[in-house]
Amino acid sequence: MTETANPADPAIRASGLRRSFGATPAVADLELEVAAGAVFGLLGPDGAGKSTLIRMLATVLRPDAGDAHVFGHSVISEAGKVTPRIGYMSQKFSMYPDLSVAENMEFFATIRGVSRADRRTRAATLLAGMGLDEFTTRQAQHLSGGMKQKLMLATTLMHEPDLLLLDEPTTGVDPVSRREFWRILAGLHRAGKTVLVATPYMDEAERCTQIAFLDRGQIKQSGTPEQIKARIPGRLVEVAATEPRAALAAVQGVPGVDSAHLLGDVVRVLWSGSAEPESVLRAALAAAGVGGAGTREVAPDMETVFAYLADSSAGSGNLLADPDEAPGTGVSP
Repeated sequence: MTETANPADPAIRASGLRRSFGATPAVADLELEVAAGAVFGLLGPDGAGKSTLIRMLATVLRPDAGDAHVFGHSVISEAGKVTPRIGYMSQKFSMYPDLSVAENMEFFATIRGVSRADRRTRAATLLAGMGLDEFTTRQAQHLSGGMKQKLMLATTLMHEPDLLLLDEPTTGVDPVSRREFWRILAGLHRAGKTVLVATPYMDEAERCTQIAFLDRGQIKQSGTPEQIKARIPGRLVEVAATEPRAALAAVQGVPGVDSAHLLGDVVRVLWSGSAEPESVLRAALAAAGVGGAGTREVAPDMETVFAYLADSSAGSGNLLADPDEAPGTGVSP
């Protein structure tokens, strides 16, 4: 960290941010603000623009139009002031496979300008905190998936950045390692770091202080997880049956059913009808010959939100209504 953050500046403010690849827009006139100290989650289907957005914020990609400011500094005209403040972790494992854990830490600390006096103590602290202190001599290529991700995070933190930009850091990692990774992020959040993380996992989205849903390069919804869940219209009902696919087919198209999806072996139904959903759904299941089915109403969660937003985006484009939404920004005030 090279300078003290101005508390008046958001960690990130993007305006009119745009980037295309050929004729394909990846990020389109995007507006975004992330408060300092937030854990901000980016959600969206594949190809929504999450990685492109993060790479522009990290000064790896130059925007075609618009600009983004990190702690008040432009990623276009002041990249030299932005890069010392950020730690960027890409989707791809970017450590040197033939170097040991300790050698990777030393190398990346050197290129990020960490003084010789600080390298050893910082590396020891970070590796101990991530459970890697017993593996300092192991080559990076021989680490498990979760250990590789923690090594990448440790090297990213060596220069003590104020803002972490993490592009799906736990994809393909086992559930235990994912929980451990997020335990580390929670500690960084308590220490005042700002985290922007793209994630495909809805349980991780629940851990964020703020989330945004991207689609076709634009932010369609933003708010806390509780605020977004509260905007889901109607009621959520789970249908458990011995033949879940038959149950799904039986409830789709029933009047009052806005959407229906399989989540594991359970059918989740978003209901907007005026009648009691459970009696209507049980009748539809019985009429279709689906036996042994049970129904129960449950509270919406982030899986519901993601499925609904993805369906809305692919269909009419009418996403969750928010009467307080700032016009034209896609970001709630």
